Amino acid sequence: MTARRAYPSDLSDARWALIAPRLTAWRQARTDAGVSGRAPTHDLRDIFNAILYVNRTGIAWRYLPHDFPPHATVYGYFAAWSKEGIFTELNYQLTVLVRDHHGRTTDPTASIMDSQSVKTSTNVPLSTQGIDAGKKIVGRKRGIITDTLGLLLAVMVTAASTSDNTIGMDLLDQATTAYPTLTKTWVDAGFKNRVVEHGAQLGIDVETVTKDPQAKGFSVVKRRWVVERTLGWLMHHRRLVRDYEARPDNSASMITIAMIDNLAKRLTAETTPTWRDD
Repeated sequence: MTARRAYPSDLSDARWALIAPRLTAWRQARTDAGVSGRAPTHDLRDIFNAILYVNRTGIAWRYLPHDFPPHATVYGYFAAWSKEGIFTELNYQLTVLVRDHHGRTTDPTASIMDSQSVKTSTNVPLSTQGIDAGKKIVGRKRGIITDTLGLLLAVMVTAASTSDNTIGMDLLDQATTAYPTLTKTWVDAGFKNRVVEHGAQLGIDVETVTKDPQAKGFSVVKRRWVVERTLGWLMHHRRLVRDYEARPDNSASMITIAMIDNLAKRLTAETTPTWRDD
């Protein structure tokens, strides 16, 4: 690893120990398959730290500080790990560990689902954008499903014009594939009968939770506050305040990376940046 003073977004030794085995295995598999080309010259920890830096600060790739590997190299790894599902695997592995750490069974049975519309940057292709008529937002919509701790089980990013029904059915498919033990999910009124019926076909009871009509202004809604809190966690990562990704799947990866960062800190009891001497 390059000798330099750590950035606040850098992985501590303890968090890197959680992530390193999967990335090392990925690199070794590529080497064994003869698809890695020339010998790698950059440390995987430096690469992952650079991705976390972009995710946390919201900068463009080409504005990466010079003490990181070249931005094109870092983006190349990000794109490969996104395409090959490495971030999804890491999120799954860490979710299992966090649930066990909290005394929960590793396989969740209950979940909460929600969507969020966000504006897009000027580099996002028009074909992947849309208008959320209800929220008056031009951009993309993020659908997430979490367990009852607020841990990410599945994510989907689409044009903002996509209905919650379409998003909800896709999320249920993803979540039940990864976690076949799921039998319950709570949703808001934006998810209609099609989601309820699709859930029933998958063996999931989909329950709509609505806000108390007598409550004025903000109020905590039973069960739904969990997923709304998760969306709040994600907003601490500036890359997610607006959608900057040209590809929706890369956008979903940025959400997953933010959750990986959250999960690793939970497991190592780190709530502030860890600084170290190199």
